[in-house]
Amino acid sequence: MNYNFRSYNPEQPYLLPPSLDDWLPQDHLARFISETVDQMDLSALITAYRANGQGSAAYHPAMMVKILLYAYCMGIPSSRKIAKALVDDVAFRWLAAGNFPDFRTISEFRKRHLRALQDLFPQILLLCKASGLVKAGIIALDGTKVKANASLSRNKTYEQLSKQEKRLKEKLEALLEQAEKTDQEEDRLYGSKRGDELPEDLSTAEKRLAKIKEAKKYLEARKKAEAKKSKESHKKHGRKSQKPDDTVKPETKVNMTDSESRIQKTSKGYIQGYNAQAVATEDQIVIACDVVNEANDIHQLKPMLEQAQQNLSEIDVYAKTVLADAGYCSDDNLEYLESKDEINALVSTRKEQEMRKAESGSKNIRHRSDRYKAMDRNLQNPVSRYIYGFRKRIIEPVFGQMKHCQGFPGFLLRGLEKVKNEFTLWCSAHNILKLYRYGDRKTAI
Repeated sequence: MNYNFRSYNPEQPYLLPPSLDDWLPQDHLARFISETVDQMDLSALITAYRANGQGSAAYHPAMMVKILLYAYCMGIPSSRKIAKALVDDVAFRWLAAGNFPDFRTISEFRKRHLRALQDLFPQILLLCKASGLVKAGIIALDGTKVKANASLSRNKTYEQLSKQEKRLKEKLEALLEQAEKTDQEEDRLYGSKRGDELPEDLSTAEKRLAKIKEAKKYLEARKKAEAKKSKESHKKHGRKSQKPDDTVKPETKVNMTDSESRIQKTSKGYIQGYNAQAVATEDQIVIACDVVNEANDIHQLKPMLEQAQQNLSEIDVYAKTVLADAGYCSDDNLEYLESKDEINALVSTRKEQEMRKAESGSKNIRHRSDRYKAMDRNLQNPVSRYIYGFRKRIIEPVFGQMKHCQGFPGFLLRGLEKVKNEFTLWCSAHNILKLYRYGDRKTAI
């Protein structure tokens, strides 16, 4: 039978060398990212390398930045998966222009230049503003819990650490005594080795003991910092200062994998993670971001608003209204917002379900300060309630888009400073996607 099929011959050679550029659509995201990075100032990255030309040739920072940003836009933060995509995916191959850095190189580049990569965030904001985004009449802030690269099961109490430390010390003493007794049988025990290596059990025990000591030291330092902060708070509010108690309670926990992460409560249960903070504009552009390990948001309003105002002032944009939920409501925060004459602040005094009923929660408000009551009355005003309703449309979709559309699974890096920079990279990718799709909408119009 004569079937009418198109020609299919995988072994067919090309008459001329194929161009990878022909395989990628002109409106592809990878092209957009490449053009965007080409407009950025990468001098902080470039000057980190030797300028004398000596040593092995490094991959160009511009190429590495393009690969990383595209990977985060596609929800592929793993260096191993990025290295695989450089072989399998046309867009990655196009961005790398035929280069194939392995996963170690990608991982090392990200770790080495994490701070410089964070500095790209304001540059992307400027590009968003130049394209007609960043309409900052109303801004909103919120926090979301993000899983750390650590397990809940790795949490240990100070008491458990002390008991393990005692057992390990006893085990080490026994192992050292045994090693001393068997020293004369060195040749039989170590064979062709030098003979001065530590027995495996002894080496493992020493490493575990060092890890436990490090965790206990971290808890003790944290408690001292908390005691000092408490003393300063008493002085600020005119209360009698008591001698701070810097003794670590036996039930205080620390995670042995990532000591700076904390147990965080979410709507789906508890996770080992961090509290990621973001401020966004009406068009859902992230203008400020940070990560803390505190479970609540109460202390984050002032630093996040100041960061947002700083970033907006650098691109000559100013916010007029700030929206925040009840997690940010406190006397100190309301007092701070009162001092901001240029900003109209709407901070919920109640939980979302209580906001729907004017009388709900009145018992709680009755014993609050005058600032609470004034803000509560303001939010009962129909106009204020309408404006406050924008909060859900501004900031909450940002976290939803990052987690479910970009595929933000949680942090890969460990330690508070590193996850701060990693979250900035995710927010940069989010803004690039907004900018890319905004360009599509303008073309369609």
